[in-house]
This record gives sequence, structure tokens and C-alpha cells, in this order.
Amino acid sequence: MSNKATAVVAWESLFRAQVAVMRTLTHEFPAHDISFNEYDVMFNISRQPGRSLRLRDLNKHVLLTQPSVSRLVDRLVSRGFLDKITDPSDGRGAIVTLTDAGYDAYRRVAVEHAESIRQRVGTKLDTAELTELARLCDKLRDGES
Repeated sequence: MSNKATAVVAWESLFRAQVAVMRTLTHEFPAHDISFNEYDVMFNISRQPGRSLRLRDLNKHVLLTQPSVSRLVDRLVSRGFLDKITDPSDGRGAIVTLTDAGYDAYRRVAVEHAESIRQRVGTKLDTAELTELARLCDKLRDGES
């Protein structure tokens, strides 16, 4: 099998696995306080220093369009889960910060969501395989050679 064909087979396998896992995790997602997309936004902000991130940088981390992210952020602001301020270094941009209430809501959901991930992924692969999977996915995402 050529390198091109092998790459296509690997991609198709990765894509099908991702779809299957995401369907399960989306179905099992504990959406009492926040939606799956709201969780994704809050997750990405929670991992940043000071739990703050420029809105345009947030757009790079999520699979939503820029207008959808902006509307979602505005909803989270109105619910008290995020603060949004004008970027002092660039008045055209905005910085979003996860509030304490937002972090608490995110953490409550994260604990339940992590158990679903453990059940769907952690029971299928051993620790070495999980470590290798993370390494390979990071390599693909970061474009390392």
C-alpha cells in the first residue's frame, strides 16, 4: 500500500473513531447547566492563564463559526459565566474571562463529562495506548514532523 493510500486509510479510521466517540459523548453530555458548545468555550478559556482569552484566539480553538462564538459568548456573559471587556491593547478586539460562577458551572459539568470520557475511551485503551494516542493527536494538530 502506498504512503498516500495508508494516510487516507489512517485518516478515515481516525475520523470514524472521532465521530463515534463524539456521538456517544454528546448523547451522554450532562447539559443541566450548560450546553456542549458552551462547555467547549468554557473549557478552552479555563485552560488559559488568568482564565482569560482574546475572543479571536478563542475562535481558533473551537469548531464554531466566529459569529456563533460571539453569540454564545454573549449568552454566557448574560448568564454571569463570562466577563467580556474591550482589549486595552486593541480596541477592536475583546477579552473574555471565565467568572467564578462560570468556573463552578464548568467544573460541575466537567466531573460528569470526564466520567463519560473514561467510560468511552479509558476502558478501550490502556494507559500506554492513551499516552500514545494523545502524543499522535498532538503531533497531527501541531503539525510537528
